[in-house]
Amino acid sequence: MFVDPSEEQLAAVRALDHEGPITMLNLLRFKSDGGRERYQQYGRAAGPLLDRAGATTRYLGAVTMTVIGGEPWDLVILVDYPSAAAFHTMVTDPEYPMDIRAEALVDSRLYCLVRNRSL
Repeated sequence: MFVDPSEEQLAAVRALDHEGPITMLNLLRFKSDGGRERYQQYGRAAGPLLDRAGATTRYLGAVTMTVIGGEPWDLVILVDYPSAAAFHTMVTDPEYPMDIRAEALVDSRLYCLVRNRSL
């Protein structure tokens, strides 16, 4: 199970060879004993840091069903950041509530996306 990024993963974000905005795709599975409520607390605590980073939530939605794949996710969130550096600065800020997020989740995935003009 994956909840927190490793130091190596954070270093890779910092070293990303991309200028311009990124989108982070969050796939979240909550702990059964209050995880959803704890994640709402995380959202309230992280909100000011997201604002400071210039981030905007593009999409937040519950997963209704899995069509392809076997991993059942509870929530999907797409968050736009002005740059990879803005994301990195936010998640390494001493005020970032990583502990609350970890207390809410049993598993997660976080994918860094950049706009591709062609396939």
